[in-house]
Amino acid sequence: MLSIRKPLLTLAVIASLTTAFAANATNGYFAHGYGTKNKALAGGGSALPQDAMIAATNPAGMVWVGERMDMGVAIFSPSREYTVTGDTTPDGAPFFDLAVENVESDSNYFPIPHFARNWMLDADSSAGLTVYGNGGMNTDYPGTAGFGMGTYYGTSAGGEAGAGVDLAQLFINTSYARKIDATSSWGVSAIVAYQRFKATGLAAFGPYSSDATKLTDNGYDDSYGFGAKLGWQGEVYPSLTAAASYQTKIAMGEFSEYAGLFAEQGGFDIPATWTLGLAYDVATAGTVTFDIQTIYYNDIKSIANPFLPNLAASQLGNDDGAGFGYEDMTIYKLGYQWSTNPDWTWRVGYSTGEQPIPTSEVLFNILAPAVMEEHITGGFTLNTDANSEFNFTAMYAPSSSVTGPNPLSGATPDQNITLEMSQWELEASWAWKY
Repeated sequence: MLSIRKPLLTLAVIASLTTAFAANATNGYFAHGYGTKNKALAGGGSALPQDAMIAATNPAGMVWVGERMDMGVAIFSPSREYTVTGDTTPDGAPFFDLAVENVESDSNYFPIPHFARNWMLDADSSAGLTVYGNGGMNTDYPGTAGFGMGTYYGTSAGGEAGAGVDLAQLFINTSYARKIDATSSWGVSAIVAYQRFKATGLAAFGPYSSDATKLTDNGYDDSYGFGAKLGWQGEVYPSLTAAASYQTKIAMGEFSEYAGLFAEQGGFDIPATWTLGLAYDVATAGTVTFDIQTIYYNDIKSIANPFLPNLAASQLGNDDGAGFGYEDMTIYKLGYQWSTNPDWTWRVGYSTGEQPIPTSEVLFNILAPAVMEEHITGGFTLNTDANSEFNFTAMYAPSSSVTGPNPLSGATPDQNITLEMSQWELEASWAWKY
């Protein structure tokens, strides 16, 4: 068996490193959860560690899951579109009218793999490796020359390259966890982060850029950074476990090929997050989980800077250049898990949170319409034998939208833009227990 598992471990790491680049803009551009069991609880379960993917949420849980390896893949499908309504008469330069139309983004299916391995160092401590991804600043509008000014332009104005952006992030967590006593533990992860980005069809913003040659159509650029995640969990009352984790802001290298687009000369750091969780064991009835997660988008200038007045006051790429106007996001996640026999465990979940894009920021966010607010999830685990299991989860995010004015459509804005998205995801994984 060891001769089979070692190649599987190598293949899993290679697959995760080379293909974990997809658009899963679902809580802003963070995933709704990490790992098949966690996703089936709507991204909750930070106080209910069940597999080695728990390090992506709370590294303190690693010491409770035993020696194991988890690997899987999701098929993620977002449906993204925008609609422009209002005035049909161009106002002329310097105004920025869009064609009155409905446009849907292409590229609707993405594979997203994950991998995790946990080693028990002794009965009270463990070390682990967890690989997973984020994405979501992703649009691929068809046949576009990009945005234009002074007349009707849309993202379907013609041309070979469509207007759009693509952001993907990969995290490699190396974790250590240790029991404090029989019911509590702490954990820490060192995080190596990699991200890549490209933008197309944005040449019309050249007059607003500090460097129009570093604004658009420069292919993929990448950057690296380092951070940490800290976690704790413990029983605070009989059958009630609490958990808390914090991921630091990750300072990333600049996207030098897009120094004329993102604030701080191509800066795109990864925001800090807090997660608090509870898990209540209702004896034979199952376990209820409840988590709260906050993502601090407002600390990252390239994400949080508003479109106006920044576009008029400072050029794109400068410290105060226009951004996507994201606000901090807090998500509430409720899950329930129960078993019907020793081999079958079932899960359902629901999460909700106000999407991070204000109505004043819809124009630039045509490129990144991350407007999701709700997720409905379900899944199961089948123990295939004493040392392996099969896991499955499904997620549906109902259509969500935000509508606001096109702030550049006239001295008094006379166009409205609606951003809309819905999503579904299917994920399967396999686990080996040692």
